[in-house]
Amino acid sequence: MRYALRRIVGIVPVLFCTWTIVFAVMQIIPGDPVNLMLAGVPASETVRANERHRLGLDRPLGERYVTFLWRAAQGDFGDSYRSRQPVTRLIAEQAGATLQLAAGGLVVAVVLGLGLGLIAGLKPNSWRDTLCMTIALAGVSMPSFWIGMLLIYVFGMTLAWVPIASSGVMGLILPSITVGLFIAGGFARLVRASIIDAMAQDYVRTASAKGLTRSRVVLKHALRNAIIPPITLLGIQIAVLIGGAVVTENVFARPGLGTMLVDAVLNKDLPLVQGLVVYTTAAYVIINLIVDLLYGVIDPRVRAERLA
Repeated sequence: MRYALRRIVGIVPVLFCTWTIVFAVMQIIPGDPVNLMLAGVPASETVRANERHRLGLDRPLGERYVTFLWRAAQGDFGDSYRSRQPVTRLIAEQAGATLQLAAGGLVVAVVLGLGLGLIAGLKPNSWRDTLCMTIALAGVSMPSFWIGMLLIYVFGMTLAWVPIASSGVMGLILPSITVGLFIAGGFARLVRASIIDAMAQDYVRTASAKGLTRSRVVLKHALRNAIIPPITLLGIQIAVLIGGAVVTENVFARPGLGTMLVDAVLNKDLPLVQGLVVYTTAAYVIINLIVDLLYGVIDPRVRAERLA
């Protein structure tokens, strides 16, 4: 608990630094926010001045910075320049679709990556190892848009097994496979390397000499010690998914935070960009904290070292 509290407190300076960078970058980007809001509509200088005052753009930079940090801590980023709607509401409307895709991709990545990695790692340099690593390498190498279009053509159009665009669980299958294959490839390769290293350790040979079954040796002893590096990779990939699988969302015509962020950057919708980046960085930091805390749950040695 003490370690967890220290790590939670350590999140504060990280968020402070990232949010400061976000604010600085948004100030450097050229373009007048008032002109972006007006979108070419003629307006007098008085109207423009009043709009700048309403947005707080006429205040000193330091005051705007402190206001941004205070509002960011409260989750308030004002209104979008383009839609004139609250940024928090816009993000909340798209967050559900992104979380669904992230969860679906995570399930595919864990099941497929762990299975391929275990099969390859338990029989290194065999035909099973070669086959599993070839599949993993293909998942990492093939572009997401190509995989998505291939899945749409084969399973959506030719075989008609699943709907191509749907808001239900069935409509989530193909997008989840598309993003999950990429994550599963790297996950499987890391599981393979970790399990090979774990199976060569003395404690595994001792467990086998005691008469334990191979499945018990692998699952209870080897896998538990080998899973920490793959979990680290998985935590990073989850954070990337929450930031948005932009290509996959566009291929399957799905809403999501990734597509929203790209559109906001192209339209120079600064409040929406700030809100999305702030929420994404916060999610990234929190997920890495959760992964860090899981180390102690999985490996007692890590827990003992933290208590020392």
